[in-house]
Amino acid sequence: MGDIENWQYSQKLVTADQAVQCVKSGDYVHYSEFILFPETLDAALSRRRVELEDVNIRSVCFTRVPQVVKVDPERKHFILEDYHFSAVSRRMHDQNLCNYIPITYHMGPRMIKKYVNVDVLFLVTGPMDPRGFFNFGIANSVAAAVLSKAKKIIVEVNRNVPTCLGGNQESIHISRVDCIVEGNNPPLMEMPPPAAPAETDKLIAQHVMKEIEDGCCLQFGIGGLPNVVGSMIAESDLKDLGIHTEMLVDSCVDLYNARKITCARKNIDTYKMAYTFAMGTNKLYAFLHNNPVCASYPVNYINDPRIIALNDKMIAINNAIEVDLYGQVCSESVGYNQKSGTGGQLDFIFGAFRSKGGKGLICLSSTITDKNGNLQSRINPNITPGSIVTVPRSLVHYVITEYGTAQLKGKSTWQRAEALINIAHPKFRDDLIKEADKMKIWIKSNKIPQ
Repeated sequence: MGDIENWQYSQKLVTADQAVQCVKSGDYVHYSEFILFPETLDAALSRRRVELEDVNIRSVCFTRVPQVVKVDPERKHFILEDYHFSAVSRRMHDQNLCNYIPITYHMGPRMIKKYVNVDVLFLVTGPMDPRGFFNFGIANSVAAAVLSKAKKIIVEVNRNVPTCLGGNQESIHISRVDCIVEGNNPPLMEMPPPAAPAETDKLIAQHVMKEIEDGCCLQFGIGGLPNVVGSMIAESDLKDLGIHTEMLVDSCVDLYNARKITCARKNIDTYKMAYTFAMGTNKLYAFLHNNPVCASYPVNYINDPRIIALNDKMIAINNAIEVDLYGQVCSESVGYNQKSGTGGQLDFIFGAFRSKGGKGLICLSSTITDKNGNLQSRINPNITPGSIVTVPRSLVHYVITEYGTAQLKGKSTWQRAEALINIAHPKFRDDLIKEADKMKIWIKSNKIPQ
């Protein structure tokens, strides 16, 4: 690195305890996102608990319980909020320790720039490069937007963070940084291996495979189903697939190594796997390091439906909690119980439909077994009261269960009800028809059970 950058580094290098002295009562502090949790700075801030009140801490998807929460279970000093719930955030929410911030993900950066104060940013990066830049690593997302608003920028260096090439806005120069803290270099958290796929997942994946052809551009959502689909693609004759996805996962590495992914037929970011964050195992993190095949972008690029639509034959594969007979999709709550966030599902369902030959797929098993051992349908007359509609009926394209595929575009309410009942579990179909009739979304030419 140059002499000027070396000098700046030595001048800005401080301990974590010194760095967090800039945080004041009432401040808004943004934590680095997903896997890149600011472990050292969080611990230092927690040690200032008795000095501070009403410090608002935000992030996108907490992957561990912060020390500031552990030392302040009554939330007198620190208030935690999350733009996208993980299992960790969900558990904290159930204990009244964390709140959700509703967003449509691609609008996150614009929303932050227009409406959100950021007093201090804790940003986890890899080591500074010879030109004085700190790379955001595996979490680009809303980082650039937060940087544009932050009054103080504190970098926590973790030498295990891979250098993830852009794209754009994937790094920050030392001249913009206020403090540098050399962290404890914890290994990056790895996602647990997926459970063995259920038979229903395999059946759903088989229906998904029917919608994919050579040259398609793929987006994988979170969950076990993308892994099953990935395995089936690897064993198929498909070729020249592309990747434009919010979340890059291990199966993308496997498909690239199997020469299924070339990105050669993409209209934008040709020959590049474009993404905004990555979560997986060390196999994925090693693959990303200085790899020009991958391009890291902010989420307002990756998830913008207008950008998504520029690639032909965009296939968006996403999970859901339940779907009602109107076609409304809930993917983030069970009643009032927040389970996840809107994330990029709405973005990609909308964008895939606008893509030439594109398809937005909502995939779910037809049933779930509740805690009492009772089988419950996931296709219901109405969304469970209190549940959140993630994708409105006007935007839903395809719904897939183990019993088949329902294409809802252009269909009336009774046609939608019929299509969805046809892919519901047979045990519940007659009852669903009766309810559809009561709701006046059934017509006499269809069979109504006696």
